[in-house]
Amino acid sequence: MDLLLAAAGLAALFFGGDRFVGGSVAIARRFNVSPMVIGLTLVGFGTSLPELVTSLRAAEQGVPGIALGNVVGSNIANILLILGLAALLSPIAVDRIGFRRDGAWLMAATLSALFLAFVPVMGRGLGLAFVAGLAAFLIASFRSGAAPEEAPETDAKLPRAAFDTALGLGLTIAGAVMLVPGATGIARGLGVSETVIGLTLVAVGTSLPELVTSVVAARKGQAEIAFGNVIGSNIFNLFGILGATALYKPLPIDPGIASRDIWVMLAATVALVAVAFAAGRIGRIAGGAALLVYVGYCAAIS
Repeated sequence: MDLLLAAAGLAALFFGGDRFVGGSVAIARRFNVSPMVIGLTLVGFGTSLPELVTSLRAAEQGVPGIALGNVVGSNIANILLILGLAALLSPIAVDRIGFRRDGAWLMAATLSALFLAFVPVMGRGLGLAFVAGLAAFLIASFRSGAAPEEAPETDAKLPRAAFDTALGLGLTIAGAVMLVPGATGIARGLGVSETVIGLTLVAVGTSLPELVTSVVAARKGQAEIAFGNVIGSNIFNLFGILGATALYKPLPIDPGIASRDIWVMLAATVALVAVAFAAGRIGRIAGGAALLVYVGYCAAIS
């Protein structure tokens, strides 16, 4: 039963995230938002909805290891697995000028998470500070947005886009409701800690929308959306999801995550920023190397 719940939850997250992203992008284009800003905000945040609902649900059910591990594990997977796979399929060019701003926000969000390595509980005060950081990022992103290169969607397509957005949101919430108890049951049955399940199965499962979106965008030549999706998702995961979860219910910090996985997330983020600035692109060699590192990471924590 736990396996069926987890599988059904993953499927709902996958299809729900895809529909939500498609509808959100159509609405954004209608209102003349640039592809990079679409990737950073609507697509990045939309594909992070599974992480948000899953972490809130996990906090409510008293499994903080899944709530925190989901966010940290998703950020690691976004960089090493998802961006690595997207780059392996189609090298991603990076606009160094624009990335100065977005990379700075990504580093700020990641460095803020280091506070969690030194406190036993993420309280509501720290949660509020994280949410404020998300608000500041949103304001800065939309102020810097330019008109898109493609023609905006017509008014006739807006009802369909709104329907897709609403349907995707509903499937995402339903998926998270099924995934958390299913994954927790599997963990207990196999004697695996909830934290490890949160860092791997739940993290990758809730990152499926990012995976699909980034790979499809890369194959279609929309590198800005693919790259912005990962950057925006990681910022939202840290500022938005951790902040909202701590505001909802103070979040105990798992010692294993504090001493190991947060630092792995920091190392992956620093590597991404360094490669993007130095090379101006994420090529196939870097993508393949990222995938190998992720496989090694999963093997190390299993």
